[in-house]
Amino acid sequence: MNECCTPKGYRQMFSERSARSEARSYRRNGLDATSRQIVELLKERGVQGKTLLEVGGGIGAIQIELLKAGVTRAVSVELTPTYEESAAELLREAGLENRVERRVMDFVNAGTQVEEADIVVMNRVICCYPDLPRLAGAAADHARGVLVLSFPKERWWTRAVFWMANVGMAMMRREFRIFVHPNALILATGEKHGLALSVNRPGVFWQIAALGRMA
Repeated sequence: MNECCTPKGYRQMFSERSARSEARSYRRNGLDATSRQIVELLKERGVQGKTLLEVGGGIGAIQIELLKAGVTRAVSVELTPTYEESAAELLREAGLENRVERRVMDFVNAGTQVEEADIVVMNRVICCYPDLPRLAGAAADHARGVLVLSFPKERWWTRAVFWMANVGMAMMRREFRIFVHPNALILATGEKHGLALSVNRPGVFWQIAALGRMA
């Protein structure tokens, strides 16, 4: 991880307060639009009896919905501990606390500490990490079946929005930056690690892609 994104920077951006706010929103309104699309895509493919690994899943809403849909077990890997309390509360409320293992670590360094899973999800995570090849490569290596990603569409206006956000964070002395990584490189990294693109759905701002393990 380079100097633009320190552990302190992630905690400034993804705080306990923001985690509580996300949990309240999920309780009231359910999944946000992008997360809902990911869950529906996976349910269409079939999740019964599958295992799930979510990298950067925050409060764990996608995990909860997929466990309810038939996933047997889930592992959550988060870079910051700020989500843990809110995520644990949601799991207790859903009666699913014994089916999710939550880990706090930098996933690119996890290696064999985190087991492979049938399904790997990274929802709006790639844009928060500077080293795309390492992160996307590690996610692909952990996917026995399918890797589902969401990331910003590579357009001039998404770059402009992110540039303005980064300027604002720099002015506030926040040690965090966001990135519009080349979409072609994201997909090529998955393919380099043995996956094949099966779904590519561009939205207004976020693009959703699914890559499956080649036989």
